[in-house]
Amino acid sequence: MSRTLTLRAAAAGVAVLTFLSLAGCSSGGSSSSSSASSAASSLPSVAADATLAGQVPDNFKSKGTLVVGTDASYAPNEFMAEDGKTVQGLDVDLVDAVTAKLGLKAQFQNADFGTIILGVSSGKYDMGASSFTITNDRLQQVNMVQYLSAGTLWAVQKGNPKGIDPDNACGKAVAVQKDTVQVDDLTARSKTCTDAGKSAINQVVEVAQSKVTADLMSGKADAMLADSPVTSYAIEQSDGALETIGKITDAAPYGLVLAKDQTGMADLVSKALVELNSDGTYKAILDKWGNASGAVTEFPVNPSVSS
Repeated sequence: MSRTLTLRAAAAGVAVLTFLSLAGCSSGGSSSSSSASSAASSLPSVAADATLAGQVPDNFKSKGTLVVGTDASYAPNEFMAEDGKTVQGLDVDLVDAVTAKLGLKAQFQNADFGTIILGVSSGKYDMGASSFTITNDRLQQVNMVQYLSAGTLWAVQKGNPKGIDPDNACGKAVAVQKDTVQVDDLTARSKTCTDAGKSAINQVVEVAQSKVTADLMSGKADAMLADSPVTSYAIEQSDGALETIGKITDAAPYGLVLAKDQTGMADLVSKALVELNSDGTYKAILDKWGNASGAVTEFPVNPSVSS
């Protein structure tokens, strides 16, 4: 994901066991479900913009639905509801609003994170919405529309019993989700350890973020790092069992993903986001998930990034 500024997640009152049970419903499945979260009374209804809807390419307009690939293990941005079928979260609400503005609907398909960009490029998915940090490498493969900002944040068990220091985690077991920028972060930190003659970091790499969090809760891992929204959510759901360590690093924009040959559709998604920001829907969605601090004011296609 980064999947990769601070977001304090919502959904207060959900028990820790319920949160951890999401591990059994996380990515790795290919079943699809349409989100019900956009119908939540806390969000304003979104009407189609006739001008934008009229510009939607015929191949999308004719079927009326965008198939959206997402890794539903990354609460609060995208994760499974308690029914184990419905995908919900900030990204889901936002994409539902974007597609409604374009006169379309969204259908979410759960997938392993590392397969989504390829799925968009191959035409399996019309869009990818899964906390993708915009990177130069990804911009070579797909179009990306900026919609949020996040960074990386570490977590440990309450009281930091293993004495974790993010800048010196040599020899410690640290959990991270596969195919995320956090893997690269951890690999670089481990190399710093070995270059100094210290033990490498034991990287506990899991396919699903929910499993990463479970590893930390159970003690299999001494620490974890993930996108700041996800780490904050995990801590909130832990009922005091987890806490942050260190500061947010590497703040960067998230992007919605569309195929390289769909620049026109990417431009429409950008314009829809601009309208949702103007009418207050964008803010309402971020507020619903406790993410006001992650708001951006511009929604460019393929913005310049440093990495």
